[in-house]
Amino acid sequence: MSIYSASVKRPVTTILVFVALMVVGIYSLVQLPVDLYPEMELPYVVVYTTYPGASASDIETNITQPLEDALNATSNLKEMTSTSSDALSVIFMEFEYGTNLDETSNDIRSSLSFVTNSLPEDAEDPTIIKFNSSMMPIAFYTITAGESYEGLEKILNEKIVNPLNRIDGVGSLGLAGVPGRKVYIDVDPRRMEAYNLTIEQIGNVLRAENMNMPSGYIEMGQTDYPMRIQGEFTESDIIKNIVVSSYNGNDVYLKDVAEVNDTIRETKLDTRINGAKGMTMYVQKQSGGNTVKITKEIEQNLAVLMKDLPQDVKITKLFDSASFIKDSINNLTETLMYALIFVILVVLFFLGRWRATFIIILTIPISLIVAFIYLFLTGAS
Repeated sequence: MSIYSASVKRPVTTILVFVALMVVGIYSLVQLPVDLYPEMELPYVVVYTTYPGASASDIETNITQPLEDALNATSNLKEMTSTSSDALSVIFMEFEYGTNLDETSNDIRSSLSFVTNSLPEDAEDPTIIKFNSSMMPIAFYTITAGESYEGLEKILNEKIVNPLNRIDGVGSLGLAGVPGRKVYIDVDPRRMEAYNLTIEQIGNVLRAENMNMPSGYIEMGQTDYPMRIQGEFTESDIIKNIVVSSYNGNDVYLKDVAEVNDTIRETKLDTRINGAKGMTMYVQKQSGGNTVKITKEIEQNLAVLMKDLPQDVKITKLFDSASFIKDSINNLTETLMYALIFVILVVLFFLGRWRATFIIILTIPISLIVAFIYLFLTGAS
């Protein structure tokens, strides 16, 4: 018995099968992640290391070459190139297509762990970056402020960035052009020389004072309580009253030889929003996240969080890929509707029978719905 004759002889079973397919297909459609592009993982890894104050030649000798020697043994490595510039080493690694970058990244971390201890003391630990389409930001926002501009970083981190990071599917939120806080200590060379001090002495004193450290345990009954000395500076005014030396039996304070300026740090990037000082915030989603759903939740939460911001802080949406995705889906839906109408007219014109036309009309949406099941099972978007 063929499948066609069995379908005709058992109409109830056939209908139930199609209904089941439609139910599973609609469920798959609802669960499918919606994104602008299919998720791609490119076979590239970048290892970058910063060494503040070092020249390009020092970076090449002390950072790049030791790291390259350690990374040469990585499996499936196709090509490795490096760039050494002032204060920065960048190593670009290309792997064979199809390489599992998660396992490769673990191998790279293991190789780096053997050489990290031999790097210069002031060098930062190497950072590994994998290239993935999910790294592309899904939304950009512009932020402007008046009187609150200098403290904008702290305000945004506490009231915007941290709450939005808790949204399911959000990978990270980043701030660009941030007016970060920095404390400058301008030492007067003449006064420093008058007290027989050097820059190194002042720096060593400040480094030793600005430190939290454990100091053992205290026993109280059967319980041991850890003790900790908190010495990190919490306010810039504390720095002024640090004793840096002793001269003729009198304490020499930092304010006697230097001026402490608590201000925003200097930056080479000046961000302007409609002529006013500002900054930008971008949102990255987690791998496999639904761009449209995440963007909608961010908009809803942001509308609530903005009520707690100072009145001079304004956040405006600059771009989000969800709008383009919605427009594309609407355009696709409209095209399908036109196609369905033309198919009905053409079939009806040539066959001249409503029953045959109705059967063909049913097969088109059922075929599309079954395609959603395949997309869901393969993890596509």
